Amino acid sequence: MKDEQLTTRDLAQATEQAIAMFPGEETTGYRTRWDAIQTGFVDEPRKAVEEADALVAQVIKRLTEVFADERTTLEHQWDRGEQVSTEDLRQALRRYRSFFERLLAI
Repeated sequence: MKDEQLTTRDLAQATEQAIAMFPGEETTGYRTRWDAIQTGFVDEPRKAVEEADALVAQVIKRLTEVFADERTTLEHQWDRGEQVSTEDLRQALRRYRSFFERLLAI
């Protein structure tokens, strides 16, 4: 029976991995723009592909910003010289693990 039950650690990991990359309204905006691009393909295929390229470039740029900000936040949590407890470092490593998994999931 133990194998069928999720542990607290499993639940925490699943929760950490399910964090959205962008706030809901930003994701919705990207999806709305993508839908418009797809719809426009029928009338203007070249323009639709150019717009798709621009949108993908924008999302990649934004994703880079989000990950850079998150990494900076993580670094500030533990980079306080020798005044950091082992528990703080354990928590930092846990957050880095979650961050790392999100990077690999992309």
